[in-house]
Amino acid sequence: MILPTNTLAEVAPVTLHGKTVRLEPLIIGHVTALWKAGSDPELWRWTPTQVKTIDDMRAYIALALEDQRRGAALPFVIVDQGTDQAIGSTRYAAIVPAHRRLEIGWTWLTPAHQRTVANTEAKFLLLTHAFEVLRAIRVEFKTDVLNEKSRNALLRIGAVKEGTFRKHVICDSGRVRDTIYFSILDTEWPAVKQKLMKFLESGTSEIR
Repeated sequence: MILPTNTLAEVAPVTLHGKTVRLEPLIIGHVTALWKAGSDPELWRWTPTQVKTIDDMRAYIALALEDQRRGAALPFVIVDQGTDQAIGSTRYAAIVPAHRRLEIGWTWLTPAHQRTVANTEAKFLLLTHAFEVLRAIRVEFKTDVLNEKSRNALLRIGAVKEGTFRKHVICDSGRVRDTIYFSILDTEWPAVKQKLMKFLESGTSEIR
C-alpha cells in the first residue's frame, strides 16, 4: 500500500535504537521500573501532573496509553543500553496527521542520567524518526516558562522559540503555568541534525 505524501506516515509503536539508549514502546508492565527511575520529586517540578507514588505512576502510564489508543500520542520508555534498565520516558504527542505535525515532550530522565548524552540521543532518535520516517514537516516542543534549563537546551539545538501561551495549564499544585512553545521545521532539520550529531560525537549533552 502506498501512503499519500500529504499526511504523516502511520505513527505506530516502534523501537528506536541508539548507542547509549533505546526507546521502546511504553506498556503498563513498565510501572515498577519507571517508578524506580522516577521516584525523585524533583523530576516532576515542572510538570502539570505530579507523580508522588507508584499508583500515580500507574495512572500516568495508563493515561499515556489511553492517548495512544486515541491516536493522540505514542509513548516510549527510555532504556539504558549498557544496563538494560529503564531510565525515563518520553513521547510523541499532539499528533495531527493531516497537517504533518506532532510534539515531542513528556520527557524525563532519572537524576543519574540527566545532563548526559542520554537525553541528546533520545531527542536525536525521535527527531530522526519524525522527519525521516513519519514525514513530519513540523515538530513542536513546549516547556514551563520557569524551566530555564529546558528552554536553553531547546535553543542550543536550534529549535525556534515561537511565543508564550499565558495561563496555559493549571498544575496539580494549583499553580497556573505559562507555557513557551518551540518548533523545528523539516527545512531546519538538517542543521539541527548536524548539531545533535556533534553533541553525540563529543559525548556531551545539549543541556547546560
